[in-house]
Amino acid sequence: MSEQTAIQDQIPHNHCFGCGPENTEGLQIKSYWTGEDSSRCEFVPSPHHCAGPTHYLNGGIIATVIDCHTICTAISDGYRQAGRETGVGDKIWYATGKLDIRYKAPAAIGSPVVLEARIIGRSDRKTELKCTLSSDGRVCAEADVVAVRVPDNW
Repeated sequence: MSEQTAIQDQIPHNHCFGCGPENTEGLQIKSYWTGEDSSRCEFVPSPHHCAGPTHYLNGGIIATVIDCHTICTAISDGYRQAGRETGVGDKIWYATGKLDIRYKAPAAIGSPVVLEARIIGRSDRKTELKCTLSSDGRVCAEADVVAVRVPDNW
């Protein structure tokens, strides 16, 4: 099996703080397809991503990586649905329409977090996804996300 290119690295002009390869100050997460409707991301938090207790990941960083992982999954799926490789031809963009996160347990700073997203519905204008964020083998957050298609000049 050949090595995949990260979804984020295929999206042109992506300057997003969480996922943009063109934002050198950002988190630069990387997501990969694991199935027809599922994707995975592994993110290694840095000490400065901490919450009040320095051994736990900040909740805003958790929200950011969930948001970016699912929206990039929706963008790549939009290209797939159009019959094109991600990033080829006219731009396809999605933005967050809904981000509903349930925090279940703290995520450790010293361990990678694993995000698993699954597309559960799609239409011409939106993609619905579920996502979990796990740390040390336990689910720390679950999210329901609605990605909304926006104009390519967004």
